[in-house]
Amino acid sequence: MARKFHKTVFTFEVLSEEPINDPVSLDTLDYQTTEGHWSGRFLDTTRKVLDGPAAAKALMEQGSDPEFFRLSNEGEDLEDE
Repeated sequence: MARKFHKTVFTFEVLSEEPINDPVSLDTLDYQTTEGHWSGRFLDTTRKVLDGPAAAKALMEQGSDPEFFRLSNEGEDLEDE
């Protein structure tokens, strides 16, 4: 049985008095919406199960390496060394 991977996307809404520049770290979102001057809330969450090739592609789209999950660029399992 092939390994499965899980992709979860959170949509988070922020209201602020000034424009927010990209990118914003999770630490900044947390601080500004709990202690700072932004108001924020989660709007939606989507979940999807990915196979190896889709997980490898999603990792590369994030700027990460498929080896993070012990996958080749094509999504094949790498052998443990």
